[in-house]
Amino acid sequence: MAASAPPPAATNPPASTAPTEDGEVEEGATPPRTSALGTANWGTATLVGVFAGLLYGGSKEASASVSKDAEVMLKMGSTTDKREQYRLMRDAMEKRFIRVAKGSLVGGVRLGMFTATFFGIQNLLIEKRGVHDVFNIAGAGSATAAAFGLILPGSPMWRARNVLVGSALGAGVCFPLGWIQLKLAEKANLEMASSKPTDLVEEQGNQSGVGAAIERLGRSLKK
Repeated sequence: MAASAPPPAATNPPASTAPTEDGEVEEGATPPRTSALGTANWGTATLVGVFAGLLYGGSKEASASVSKDAEVMLKMGSTTDKREQYRLMRDAMEKRFIRVAKGSLVGGVRLGMFTATFFGIQNLLIEKRGVHDVFNIAGAGSATAAAFGLILPGSPMWRARNVLVGSALGAGVCFPLGWIQLKLAEKANLEMASSKPTDLVEEQGNQSGVGAAIERLGRSLKK
């Protein structure tokens, strides 16, 4: 009887590696995904945009209600009926509350949508290009302004004009702002990197001082 052939050796797929805290690579772990320099979290940026829009819209409507409140005061001064004065004051407060609430909601939705679209396009460009530079910020600003120009009410020619103007303005405004943002982020990272060795030396010195004190205490107890 012919001898059976030995079974083929099982081949294990290469395990992915990831750096540990000491800089060494640990087997079986996936490398962490680091965010690009100067980028913000999409959800956090959107929430900040929503709250900023709420504050801006509410404050704008509140300041616009000053003239209308003056008209209500004139009407209240022209009548001597207490019930009529109370009714005028109540109606004015209700209308003012509705105006401020509506302005806050509209401002929050608009600025939140703008922020979400901008950072979404920026993250998509970073993912596709594999690098984060000023062109990603300018491209995201141009595309976002063009998209909002397209959804504005009006004729097709008017919308096309808004798209062109918004695209040019978005790129022109975001290019210098993006360059400043990246430069500030680079400077902050360099300062953090230069301050880390000093902090480590101080921490090691403190640890050595505490260790020496513990050793002296132990020797004194043994005596």
